[in-house]
Amino acid sequence: MRNQNDMASYHQKYFRPSCLKALNLRFSNWEFWTPYYDKTHDQIKLPPKLTKTPEETLNNYFSILREAANPGGRSCGSIGQGELPFPIAYNFLSKGYQAKLSYEKYLDSFEGIGHTSLLKLQQVPDEKRGIRFFYEIETIEMSKDAMVEYFGYSYGFIKLVQEEDGYRISDLNKIGEDFLCAPYHGWDHDGESVVGVKFGEWCKMIQHMYPTLENGYVKNICFHGYDGADYCIIFFTLTNGTDVEIAQFRKGGSDLWKQVHIKPEEDCLPKNG
Repeated sequence: MRNQNDMASYHQKYFRPSCLKALNLRFSNWEFWTPYYDKTHDQIKLPPKLTKTPEETLNNYFSILREAANPGGRSCGSIGQGELPFPIAYNFLSKGYQAKLSYEKYLDSFEGIGHTSLLKLQQVPDEKRGIRFFYEIETIEMSKDAMVEYFGYSYGFIKLVQEEDGYRISDLNKIGEDFLCAPYHGWDHDGESVVGVKFGEWCKMIQHMYPTLENGYVKNICFHGYDGADYCIIFFTLTNGTDVEIAQFRKGGSDLWKQVHIKPEEDCLPKNG
């Protein structure tokens, strides 16, 4: 049973939205937007400086989307730069991604969103899948049925490729955050519990745990295994308090840390049927 102080801390962890500062704060001057007025997405060519590194590509992409608004039929006057940023942002997608996602569908994916703040951006160690980043955003969203706005939080992973004129987004997924299930249900929202259940109870790997190391929203949960090796599972903590597993590492004896891909659900649980 949690005592009263524990419950207060628990509620603060899960029920309070983010107080992090936004990262996407570029292009506040009018001069940046001027060349793009009255241009369609296929008439725009991005300056090479906007996409010279993966980090620059993503910071500039989300900074452009910051003032983008697609109210979806609702009108309360001008909002930010309106739809002007969308054709520019679409050009941050790779040619292959554009072939799968038309501009019209891209624009529709922002329906109801009036403002976007980038809260977290971190490259993910991923030797197998190339350049990959974790991100989390806070959006101001507009209800179609009532004159009300509300904050929404989403996270996901972005893949990038290098093209002739810079780095482009080759894939992006977006997962909405839940603010009710995490406080009331499920061990799988908490990193320490995830490691204890999956690697301890299911896989019988844990001889003893090490203290959790936290740095901002990055959480390293490490243990010493029965095989004599050390393991470290990296989690990122979302605004809703949920820990998302990012990567796994193993270090045997005097070896260097090496990324591994253990899947307890597949490797340790009995197969049905």
